[in-house]
Amino acid sequence: MNGQDTIIALATAQGVGAIAVIRISGDDAISLADQHFKARSKTSLAEVPSHSIHLGDLYDKERIIDEVLVSVFRAPRSYTGENVVEIACHGSIFIQQQILNLFVATKACRVAQPGEFTFRAFKNGKMKLSEAEAVADLIASESAAEHRIAIEQMRGGFATSLSNIREQLLHFASMIELELDFSGEDVEFADYSSLKELLRTLKVNIKQLLDSFALGNVIKQGIPIAIIGAPNAGKSTLLNSLLNEERALVSDEAGTTRDTVEEFLTLNGIRFRLIDTAGIRSTSNQIEKMGIERSIERAQNAHLIVYVIDASSPNIEALTLEPNILTPERTLIVLNKSDLPQNIDVPALNPYECIEISAKKGQNIEALKERMSTRVLEGASAGDATILTNSRHFQSLQAALNEIYTLEEELEKGASQDLLAIPLRSIIHHLGEITGVVTNDDILGSIFSSFCIGK
Repeated sequence: MNGQDTIIALATAQGVGAIAVIRISGDDAISLADQHFKARSKTSLAEVPSHSIHLGDLYDKERIIDEVLVSVFRAPRSYTGENVVEIACHGSIFIQQQILNLFVATKACRVAQPGEFTFRAFKNGKMKLSEAEAVADLIASESAAEHRIAIEQMRGGFATSLSNIREQLLHFASMIELELDFSGEDVEFADYSSLKELLRTLKVNIKQLLDSFALGNVIKQGIPIAIIGAPNAGKSTLLNSLLNEERALVSDEAGTTRDTVEEFLTLNGIRFRLIDTAGIRSTSNQIEKMGIERSIERAQNAHLIVYVIDASSPNIEALTLEPNILTPERTLIVLNKSDLPQNIDVPALNPYECIEISAKKGQNIEALKERMSTRVLEGASAGDATILTNSRHFQSLQAALNEIYTLEEELEKGASQDLLAIPLRSIIHHLGEITGVVTNDDILGSIFSSFCIGK
């Protein structure tokens, strides 16, 4: 990405709409727009103040392309830190293409690459690298939880506190290296007790972030909930009832579901991935066996297991088959077919939590949804704690934590300054990888290539 070029791209979604927004960024953005725009006010864009909007016509020589609104943002007070012009036109695909062609044809402007506007914002100091990555997460967010996490990251999130700690570590590193310069003088510039306290604080913060990654990752992908149980317990009927649509085939014949069926459901702002599985039973059918093995595998990897039992004719074989999977901590027992005469000893299911429903009649389904949501989110995302969702950040923090342990060991042994400086510099490096102080072209290319064009 050449930061010297003036770039242009459609900033709104592809396709027909009421309006479309085309963004231009670069030193020549305002002067290029001025060549083709005639404001109703007769004022040149070169003369207008920053952060102003102007109505007028966009021309290709003498031909009017469209009546547009032009927004002007002067450097450095813009998204990219450069001169930026945004043209709001009517949403015809033909008009959009005509405007893009108009500016690209001047040879002074080129089409932006994916993520190039945000890349320039990062390079021009408008945001940290972790904040830039959060922009992509914000665009891709499909639930309130994903949105909240992305907004927090985009506004600085944990990167700000890590940057502050990194600055303090840099101070200690400079003091330790100063001591190396005066090694023959037996002087001490660094306050090692303060360094130990700072490392303890950093270690606690990093551990909390690393622990949150498991939850953050499943929130981003959809929290997996496995619906398991014996054949004909009503698992597929329950999936259909939760989704309020006929998603899975339902039959009185046992073993109808041979493979997993997955669908997304949003509850209380959190996106869940519901997984309907094959009924668990002893069978000689090889295809059904494969389906049961896959059911058990999905249950092992699920955040919550909803174990469905036909309360009118209970079969709890799965509870005895997989006691290590169906732990009370991550299992919710659903006693289905509550509209029929009951034939189950509920106290015998202790310590499992049970809830009675009728999936066929839709009875108590809303209560089940609420309980599923509560069980998954208890103490996890209800508070304001930062949640880590980015695997690159996870790897950098894990590497920093390992170096903290090494540095603490060296401090306890009373190691020399040169041995202390090595892990200390590594910690500083790994923290810098998150905020973008330390980076390389491969990392940047990987991050920004995942963005859409126009962002």
